[in-house]
Amino acid sequence: MRILAIADEESAYLWDFFEKSKLEGIDLIISCGDLDPNYLSFLATFTSAPVLYVHGNHDECYQETPPSGCICIDDSIYVYKGIRILGLGGSMRYKEGTYQYTEWGMRRRIARLWFQLLRRRGFDILVTHAPAYQLNDGRDLPHQGFESFLKLMDKYKPRFFLHGHVHMSYGRKHKRYDKYQDTHVINAFERCVFDYEDEHPEEHIR
Repeated sequence: MRILAIADEESAYLWDFFEKSKLEGIDLIISCGDLDPNYLSFLATFTSAPVLYVHGNHDECYQETPPSGCICIDDSIYVYKGIRILGLGGSMRYKEGTYQYTEWGMRRRIARLWFQLLRRRGFDILVTHAPAYQLNDGRDLPHQGFESFLKLMDKYKPRFFLHGHVHMSYGRKHKRYDKYQDTHVINAFERCVFDYEDEHPEEHIR
């Protein structure tokens, strides 16, 4: 399964210079947040692939203008072709905001997923906006990751962890790819494509 992951910055390659052929072969589109809802709606118009999303910390406009034709997977496990995808959007709380959480608040969200996790017997892809703590995150509070994401990976050992929030353009040398135990970690900033079944995705992410 070929997946297009996007986050944080609308891709001019896809939006400004769009050709339908650029989405050929894409089986699933996953947004990790902080993108114009019209951008997601635009992509959904030109593909038969599901467009899934979680909220970023700047996505309060989604309450008034949710992306059309797209599926919010926040606080749920979405199953597509047998692949279980868990969504947990938002960032660390650094001011008042709808999609900002303390570490305790994120743990409470995860605790409320106990029945879904039990019923689905875990998950295969973790989709968040913020990174995990000390795993490609920032040391400032707004860009600090959640320890609870590490605990989720420790327990359920998903194949992939997709996140956004830490822009690769920040100049902090944030990485596109990392690995945590057996989980492949991908920073979805702007756009990247990978194959779910790839044994060595770090060699082929583009």
